[in-house]
Amino acid sequence: MSEQLADTKRSPSERPIKGDGLWKKVRISFKKSKSAWLGALLVGVVLTAAVFAPALAPHDPYQQDLSSSLRPPVWDGGSSQHPLGTDHLGRDVLSRVIYGSRISLLVGFCACLMAGTVGTTLGLVAGYFGGRVDDLIMRLADIQLAFPFILLATAIMFVLGSGLRNIILVLGITGWVIYGRVVRGQVLALREKEFIEASRSLGATPFRTLTRHVFPNVSSSVLVIGTLEIARFIISEASLTFLGLGVDPNIPTWGGMLAEGRQYLSGQWWIATFPGVAIMITVLGLNLLGDWMRDLFDPRTAS
Repeated sequence: MSEQLADTKRSPSERPIKGDGLWKKVRISFKKSKSAWLGALLVGVVLTAAVFAPALAPHDPYQQDLSSSLRPPVWDGGSSQHPLGTDHLGRDVLSRVIYGSRISLLVGFCACLMAGTVGTTLGLVAGYFGGRVDDLIMRLADIQLAFPFILLATAIMFVLGSGLRNIILVLGITGWVIYGRVVRGQVLALREKEFIEASRSLGATPFRTLTRHVFPNVSSSVLVIGTLEIARFIISEASLTFLGLGVDPNIPTWGGMLAEGRQYLSGQWWIATFPGVAIMITVLGLNLLGDWMRDLFDPRTAS
């Protein structure tokens, strides 16, 4: 009863689109957006490479062959066995780029899920309850924003040590603020709406009000932020690995390949160039999808 009455009091822009209406809107918008097509294509290529890496990689990414070290790409006089050349240890660059997509996407998605869960929860609580709870959460956010990301992440990684699990944990801990601040701002505007007042007056608990009425109205913003944050986390992982604070150097990652190839840029440019291109393609695709989703769920641009 409370859900029915609360839903009738929402304005059109406040009612979350459900069921067939949502999918129809997504399909129509996707067909019209060339940038969404391009973004989906780029992300799809990277996801395919990550999922089917053992089948797509021509060589073992860990296999070393010093007799074949520093060979250029095939169009620059190299061998067809190594289309993108080899690194200083004779490892196939193409195979390492393909396998590196696994680590980058894993870090990006897991860190985004952790940061989104923590930030959205804290933003809902801060915006809905206000008062001292709001002050405490927002002061924590201000303190974290006062530290540069690289400095904060470096300090935490120095204490915890390097490794895949720790880098996901660090990115998740340091990435919640944007979710929390955006969600808090939207909840502050929503909590005085008539459908929220109706839910309270009919005896709904704060948990039920937040999960059934408030969260659906902020979920689109969380989804858009998440799409853009995955790209940022991928770059952050590459940056930390480049500094030697990320994943184990023996594991092929795009950031690690950049770090290894920086001393060969003057002559063997391909070692660092191709992982850099892979990062650029992934981030570009995710940002294009994020921009499309922002326009899709923005009530000011909705038809």
